[in-house]
Amino acid sequence: MHHMKKASVRDLRYRFSEVERLLEQGEKIEITKRKQVIGQLLPVRPAARRCPDFLARLHSIYGDRTLEASNAQLLARERDRY
Repeated sequence: MHHMKKASVRDLRYRFSEVERLLEQGEKIEITKRKQVIGQLLPVRPAARRCPDFLARLHSIYGDRTLEASNAQLLARERDRY
């Protein structure tokens, strides 16, 4: 059985960085005042971040075409220009 961490109101005032670290680690924290539980702090679940589908985007722009020159060749041409 997993017990919740406890922090007093005083801990929230004077040692908030430690309480914040526990929340970032996913700990649930009970808030106490005069040894009576008055509330809970729960960590927020991070929103699921979806990465853009770059390959599908390139395919929609260029289709099945291939570039005539590679990036290295294009860069070499640009360097010789000046």
